[in-house]
Amino acid sequence: MVAIPRTLASSHPRTLAPVHRCQGFTLIELMVVMSLIVVLAGISVGVYANGQTRAREAVLKEDLFRMRDAIDQYYADKDSYPPSLGDLVSAKYLRAVPTDPFTNSSETWQTTMSDLDPANPSAVPGVFDVKSGSERTAIDGTPYATW
Repeated sequence: MVAIPRTLASSHPRTLAPVHRCQGFTLIELMVVMSLIVVLAGISVGVYANGQTRAREAVLKEDLFRMRDAIDQYYADKDSYPPSLGDLVSAKYLRAVPTDPFTNSSETWQTTMSDLDPANPSAVPGVFDVKSGSERTAIDGTPYATW
């Protein structure tokens, strides 16, 4: 058997010149890959933002539940509603007034005052309910101020 020289084995069959193969990507291939990366990045940014909003909504629901529960406990113990949310803290029903996750303030909570008691006209109306002070709308389309 005759050994073929290495230079002839990797050459073009008609010219015996060495074949040079390009080791790169075409512009079309690069554009397709970049387009896919941009689409995937856009989707992930949208999912991330939606996840953040859902997390803030969960925190808002939990804060409202805890404050309303503290108002109910205050009423059960003292037979009157608290004059303000700060009184829930001073009476140790809450450690602190929570921060509204959409307004980033503990001062923006909207309180609903109780009705006057006809049986006890000297009673001072107090905080009956609390709602978010945000003017934004939830993912489900309801305003946060109605929760």
